[in-house]
Amino acid sequence: MINIPKGTKDVLPQDSYKWQYVEGMAREVAGLFNIKEIRTPVFEHTELFQRGVGDTTDIVTKEMYTFKDKGDRSITLKPEGTAGAARSFIENGMGNGVLPAKMYYIIPAFRYERPQAGRLREFHQFGVEVYGSALAQTDAETIFTADTLLKKLGLQIKLYINSIGCPTCRAAYNKALKDFFAPNLDQLCGDCKNRYEKNPLRLLDCKEEGCKKINADAPKILDYLCEDCHAHFEEVKACLTLAGVDYEIDPRIVRGLDYYTRTVFEFVSTSIGAQGTVCAGGRYDGLIEQLGGKPTPAVGFAAGIERLLIVMEQTGVEIPAAPVPTVYIAGMDADCRKKAFSLAAELRLQGVNAEVDLMERSVKAQFKYADKIGAKYVAVIGGNELAEGKANVKRMADSTSETIAFEDMVTYFQGK
Repeated sequence: MINIPKGTKDVLPQDSYKWQYVEGMAREVAGLFNIKEIRTPVFEHTELFQRGVGDTTDIVTKEMYTFKDKGDRSITLKPEGTAGAARSFIENGMGNGVLPAKMYYIIPAFRYERPQAGRLREFHQFGVEVYGSALAQTDAETIFTADTLLKKLGLQIKLYINSIGCPTCRAAYNKALKDFFAPNLDQLCGDCKNRYEKNPLRLLDCKEEGCKKINADAPKILDYLCEDCHAHFEEVKACLTLAGVDYEIDPRIVRGLDYYTRTVFEFVSTSIGAQGTVCAGGRYDGLIEQLGGKPTPAVGFAAGIERLLIVMEQTGVEIPAAPVPTVYIAGMDADCRKKAFSLAAELRLQGVNAEVDLMERSVKAQFKYADKIGAKYVAVIGGNELAEGKANVKRMADSTSETIAFEDMVTYFQGK
């Protein structure tokens, strides 16, 4: 037997309705904010992620699924959704159209890392990208979009926000970080020693306990913001308050991707342990230019669908049950089964969820099966019923029954 690859998970038919509920709610919320769907390839040229995500990030250095195709081109399964959306924005000339360009995606993504609760090697994201507006109001609206989704899903999750400034003010902050970490450089992990030289901001994102203890007293980026970045952050906070979005400032949030500037944020739950961030994002005004496009401001977020489902389960959020058949039509012999098949076809074409026997079960076994799949009614067709053009219809909830003519079945079951 061939088993499923480590770090992946089957979504079985009896569970897929939960995913459909979350994805449907995500699409509904996107519609409220006039955000349209974008679909990009599941793999891209590796260079896209090296340039977009950043060659000092753990994702690029350790976690990407990268391979050579038959044309000897380096290809990578996408580890996140923003770089692909940005590439599409540039390649398809969306910057020349109506701005802001607001888009969402629901994607599988791939990262080679140690599987744990809420973290798989193949995982799924709902993400939102907004290109073309530099206004702080856009940051707040994007955060408000995520907040709206989480609340509609019935989740009580804490929002943390921060600003990591722009290249101008971050230069001074990076110098302060290097000055702070220099005396402890030999105590840092190997990755952080590399980050110290290439991207000091990444030092604050290290998960190694030793490094976390050292950076606990590191300088705070908010103390180094330039006047424009400070004003932008104050406006973000004001707009969030106007939208009724509660938040807490966390100066340690820097996010794990190199393309972020100014606003960064995380929605965090404590119910799934260390992997408590279920949705995160921020502003990335330099990304489009970094990928070869014209300078274009941008902001967005991504929410992990697996993590959302875990939090919903652990906090007792009820998901509406999957649809069940309105009627199961049971035929007693071959001719009756053909009529059942014909009636089910007619009902389905008229929008009624109908089921029939596909296993040549006895009538008694068909009743048991109908009960297992939650059918609301069972319509029995025997020899007499077939001759009279009627079915004996039983309501499963209370076992009451009545006789319904074949030609009246659609009218009878519509709206049941």
